[in-house]
Amino acid sequence: MNGLLPHLRGRVQEHVVLAPSTWFRVGGPAEALVRPADTDDLCVFLQALAHEVPVTVIGAASNLIVRDGGLHGVVIRLARGFTDIVVESDGIVAGAACLDITVAEHAADAGLAGLEFLSGIPGTIGGAVAMNAGAYGGDVAQVLDWAEIVTRTGELVTLAADRLAFAYRHAALPAGGIITRARFRATHGDSAAIAARMSDIRASREATQPVRARTGGSTFRNPEGQKAWELIDGAGCRGLVRGGAMVSDKHCNFLLNTGHATAADIEGLGEEVRTRVRHSSGIDLHWEIRRMGLKTLAEAAA
Repeated sequence: MNGLLPHLRGRVQEHVVLAPSTWFRVGGPAEALVRPADTDDLCVFLQALAHEVPVTVIGAASNLIVRDGGLHGVVIRLARGFTDIVVESDGIVAGAACLDITVAEHAADAGLAGLEFLSGIPGTIGGAVAMNAGAYGGDVAQVLDWAEIVTRTGELVTLAADRLAFAYRHAALPAGGIITRARFRATHGDSAAIAARMSDIRASREATQPVRARTGGSTFRNPEGQKAWELIDGAGCRGLVRGGAMVSDKHCNFLLNTGHATAADIEGLGEEVRTRVRHSSGIDLHWEIRRMGLKTLAEAAA
């Protein structure tokens, strides 16, 4: 496929297995993995890329299941050229590939409050904006000023937060749009108090979540007025196993790769949890983890 792709100043690799790049450590190959050098490189690449070629964007892949059959077309991963952080008097401008916790740390170092919640969210800024990520009383919708986005046709646009129609774990991006930068507003605060808040968040995560396991973060969205983990626990799913995948004993809204799971094991376990919760409570759980790619021939035939 490489010969069919437009020129890129960044890096292109064919048939790259994505499992080592995902937090679950599962998943098949990308037909072509593209790492643009910077925003201009991404714009030029997408302008020249045939519209019929599928494009998938991944960040830290912290809340993602790549299916075992892999991904057709182009997989774009933003990396070094998208990690700049600019500290301003009342906010932070961060590249989409910046880790959420790194942005929180820069804000804390500058005595800027209001972004501490980002330290409790695994992943990158691009993904955080795209899914209106939130934790510990904060979410992106509360603090975002604007997001810079490259459209599927290679146009660079900047959209104010109110143009993204934020909802629970959702932002209305232009179809095929790729977030490249975002600005978060903050307020001046006491550096010691900010650091203490981040320390509390870190301690809470370590005490209640399997942060050192191969996982993908919260698996299901919280239904209105409910907590997903309570519904899962009530359905008797704590510790449930399927192949090499397991529902965490520590926090049962987390699925784990115990060491030899396939993507099919993890996704299948999630669907079994959904079925048991539906039978137990009548409530449909909706995936918060993104699932993408193709099933293997064996799975499709099953």
